Amino acid sequence: MTSSDELRKRREQEAVRIRTSLNRLRGEQRASLKGGETAVAFVEERLCIGCDQCTIVCDDDAIEMYKVDMVSPLIHVESNQKAKILRADCTGCRLCVLACPTDAITMIDR
Repeated sequence: MTSSDELRKRREQEAVRIRTSLNRLRGEQRASLKGGETAVAFVEERLCIGCDQCTIVCDDDAIEMYKVDMVSPLIHVESNQKAKILRADCTGCRLCVLACPTDAITMIDR
């Protein structure tokens, strides 16, 4: 029978293995993102939840939030906010892409 100490050690080892795997995957994702002066961020409005994380990490003030009507048959909300990229101000640094929890922001060619 497995003791509680053995079970705890196995869980810790598995947690380390999963964390290492996720970090490697994030590193590969960051390396594969295009960026720089030839790229600009793009927000897919239907995926944006208005969390404001992108505006927090953007050092160039290239993202602004705007209000849209909430489209939902279940709840009535006056407005919802979405992110919008200011193309002229975007430097292609990719920070907003990495900060977005819903993958609503991608990098596209200018």
